[in-house]
Amino acid sequence: MRYVFGPVPSRRLGRSLGVDPIPFKSCNWNCVYCQLGRSTPMTGERRDHAPEEAILAQLEEALAGPGEDGVDWITFVGSGEPTLHVGLGRLIRAVKARTTRPVAVITNGSLLYLAEVREALAPADAVLPSLDAGSPALYREIDRALGALTFERLVEGLVAFRRGYAGALWVEVMLLAGVNDTPEALRDLAAVLARVAPDEVHLNLPVRPPAEPWVAPAGAEGIALAQATLGPVARVVTPAPVAFELGGGDDPGEAALGVITRHPMREPELIGALRRWPRGEVERALLALVDSGRAQVVEHGGERFWSGGGAVFGGGR
Repeated sequence: MRYVFGPVPSRRLGRSLGVDPIPFKSCNWNCVYCQLGRSTPMTGERRDHAPEEAILAQLEEALAGPGEDGVDWITFVGSGEPTLHVGLGRLIRAVKARTTRPVAVITNGSLLYLAEVREALAPADAVLPSLDAGSPALYREIDRALGALTFERLVEGLVAFRRGYAGALWVEVMLLAGVNDTPEALRDLAAVLARVAPDEVHLNLPVRPPAEPWVAPAGAEGIALAQATLGPVARVVTPAPVAFELGGGDDPGEAALGVITRHPMREPELIGALRRWPRGEVERALLALVDSGRAQVVEHGGERFWSGGGAVFGGGR
């Protein structure tokens, strides 16, 4: 499907049915750690990026497949920044009218300084924004946002959203070795998080190929320091692999593409997820995706990852 994918196993949301209302890499940040590569170019325009009727029709089709028993959360996430879709609030309300499953939004949080964006996300059961830095300098280094999206606006938006939001606010911090895992960086981050007062802080690590090759996950010492500095509200999101199956449709290549363009996968995990097709058919379909430029294999940490063909991975700091 074009706008709905999964359900896929999520480290925080169980079996998550993804809703992606944004074209590939339509984002106002260009994070150094992004698993979908560089944002080339960045965009800050909020508009109707996708027809809402088509999104909702695909969602209903997906729920009729495995049924709601196979889905823990409906999650707005994917190949770009979902708050750039101006109809996101209408979509959230429409989804909640169609299913009893909770709705989550994974966002960089950059537009929460806008009252209309805070209002759009208010019906969601959980909102998961990013906060990777506690200072303007590190924010510029890590998240590389569009010029108007300053660190001050990011913090202002998070604080304002927390003040009026009744759902679960789970802030994600991507811990990068030698960048934001130092004592000074973590003290600055703790001070900002104290102002935001999230329900949880999720410490994440870049385990898939990052946009920039110099990016590395924080080590055990940095993780321990982050937990000690940020306090009991912080927990490490463990990248435990979970076996799942990509079903639906007749083409294993299309089934794979629906996920890897938003969620790059290790080759063994991808092959396992396509196990309902014969191994030879899967291998031919994946090679055809590479030959057509719709998918690519990226080597990272001695492993092969399958990613969308449009992802651009850089070199150098």
